[in-house]
Amino acid sequence: MLFSPMTLGELELPNRLVMAPLTRVRSGREGVPGPLVVEHYRQRASLGLIVSEGTYPSHAGQGFPGQPGLVTDQQLQGWSEVTAAVHAEGGRIFAQVMHAGRVTHEDTTGGYEVVAPSAIAIDGETRTYEGKKPFPVPRALDTSELPGIIEEFVTASRKAINAGFDGVELHSANGYLLHEFLTPAANQRDDVYGGSPANRARFVIEVAQAVADAIGADRVGIRISPEHNVQGALESDAADVQETYAHLVDALAPLKLAYLSVLHRDPASELVRDLRTRFGGTFLLNSGFGVITTREEAMSIVADGHADAVVVGRPAIANPDLVRRWRDGLPTNEPDPTTFYSDGAEGYTDYPAYQN
Repeated sequence: MLFSPMTLGELELPNRLVMAPLTRVRSGREGVPGPLVVEHYRQRASLGLIVSEGTYPSHAGQGFPGQPGLVTDQQLQGWSEVTAAVHAEGGRIFAQVMHAGRVTHEDTTGGYEVVAPSAIAIDGETRTYEGKKPFPVPRALDTSELPGIIEEFVTASRKAINAGFDGVELHSANGYLLHEFLTPAANQRDDVYGGSPANRARFVIEVAQAVADAIGADRVGIRISPEHNVQGALESDAADVQETYAHLVDALAPLKLAYLSVLHRDPASELVRDLRTRFGGTFLLNSGFGVITTREEAMSIVADGHADAVVVGRPAIANPDLVRRWRDGLPTNEPDPTTFYSDGAEGYTDYPAYQN
């Protein structure tokens, strides 16, 4: 079943392997995807769906040096060349829209202020253009500013569609801004966006609604990572996690989004099963953040009914022809972690396709 077609929004996917959004920092200081980025995505067009690396919707939302954006004309032109190359190979591609929130530094954003739901810093360091530095204490967003942040997501999503993307994925996982609103570890607000699980889910729901209204719900997916516990987004209270994400997904379900993508270490967990039932639509699952997803696991996730499609990262990095290799039981290339966040073609576009 992993290699059978499926419908996602208005798209027909030839298989159920989805390329995960993978930060690769190959777009330079100006955040412009160049020919190397075009080739990277073009090579992987046989995957059922490609989700781009996280792209920032505003300069303040940039999380990493070398990350691409959806802000300037030059960035959009670069993405237009990416999407044209993927489509020319028969592929489909969504842009992941990601506001980093507090997971950044002013030396990365070009001096733009670091903002978050609350003035709580992450314990640790971040890479900047000036080297590694401690995460700063972010400025807590005022309630009156939140409509402007929502509009940043809307504007970036519209730009993504204009640049040829088939849709967008809202990044509400891994400790970035939308996820920060969900977790009490980062959200200690006393307005209608903080406190109860329903209040903490409010902002994510409003962003999803606004983007769906702007570009069509069938072009919008959303990614969440309950209990993932990275980058300070700690979710250790199981009851709170259940209530928060149940409220979120119950509110998302009527929107009829293209999909819900869940990153969770246990595909068969009660939480994941409950979220799938509540959502009721196309459900993507990524279990391989801590360990690499194997062919056998991917096949069983779909065959056992845990998800409609499987999201994979490192196997797609190392194998541009992953669908063929896994379908035909061929040997696979091993990913080289030392090149994940480096410059140039090494570990990016030089992984070979299988030779007969």
